[in-house]
Formats: sequence, structure tokens, C-alpha cells
Amino acid sequence: MIEVEKKFILDDKDKRRLTKDASFLNERAFTDIYYDTEFFSLTSNNKWLRSRDGKFELKISLNDGISKLSEDQYDELEDEQKIREALNLPSNGNLANDLIKAEYFPFCTCRTTRRKYQKESFIIDFDTVDFQDFTYDIAEIELMVNGKSEIEEAIEKIMAFAKEQELTIVPVRGKVVEYLKRVKPDHYQALVDSGVVKSS
Repeated sequence: MIEVEKKFILDDKDKRRLTKDASFLNERAFTDIYYDTEFFSLTSNNKWLRSRDGKFELKISLNDGISKLSEDQYDELEDEQKIREALNLPSNGNLANDLIKAEYFPFCTCRTTRRKYQKESFIIDFDTVDFQDFTYDIAEIELMVNGKSEIEEAIEKIMAFAKEQELTIVPVRGKVVEYLKRVKPDHYQALVDSGVVKSS
């Protein structure tokens, strides 16, 4: 399964409209630590390695051949062996230790409080992200699909739903890109130069 999503910045009226007649699913908090090399070899290739509450995940862009109707969609690897294979890391033991030996280092730590709702077939996440220096409020509307061939249709459904809900549809930076823009401009510029993010 692939999670197809679109990010939004919402005001209180938007949130009220979205949650009206929606089912509240849960609220949880988690801490993410993002890793890369000194030369940004992962993020500049649109690969995002993180540890979420101690469990490693690698997000790899699926956007080749998919129109730019929305921001990037990702395949999420959660199996440690698959992550090792994607990073060409030998199996020497502890993944965290092997990453350090291969010179992958943390560059961003954040704690997210997420409130999750369901409305029709859509999952809606309201995130408040704490970077210590600042907080960032962002929302995502998501659909699950079985394969890459269904991504475009899912994006179109999300966009139609957003228009029905009278949401403002503009490009929105993800939480880590927002952090880099505000706190680590050299890293942010490397992503602009590599075409991973659009300068704004």
C-alpha cells in the first residue's frame, strides 16, 4: 500500500469545516530524528531517513513519471534489511551504530502531536510540530492506494475533496523542509539546487 497525501496550512475555520461530521480516530505524539551525510547525499536525492521513536524508516520519492499535481509521494521502507539494502549498508549489527560508522548523522529532531480524523474515505492529520526553536502547524489529507498506477487518481480525489471543503490550495513546505529553510539555510539551498524543493 502507498499513502498518497497533500499538505495544507489551515486556519481555525478550515479545521472546523474539515472535522464537521468527521470521525476522530486518535491523538498521539512522537519524536523524529532525521539523518543525512555531511554532503546531504540522501535529502538532495529526495530520500528521507528518520528514526521515529527509535524505529527507523526510509522515505523514497515515487514521483518519476507522475505529474506534479501535488507534492512528492513516497514509498516508505520500514524493514531494517530493506533500509540497509537501499543505503548499501552492511549488516554489522545495530542499525543506529552502522549509520554513524557510515557517516550518517542527525540533522533535525522534532516532536509532533498528531490528531487524526476520518471523513468519507480520507484520513486527515492535524500536526503541531515542535522544533524547540519554533512550532509549525500543518495538515495532511491522505488516501491509501495499492500501487503507483493509482497515485494520480488519488491526488485528483484529494484535490477535489479539498476544493469541496473550501481549502486554500497552495504549495506547502513539509515540516523538515520548513525547519531547514528557517534554521539551516545551507542545507535548504542544497535541496533547491538539486531540484528537490522549489525556492520560495
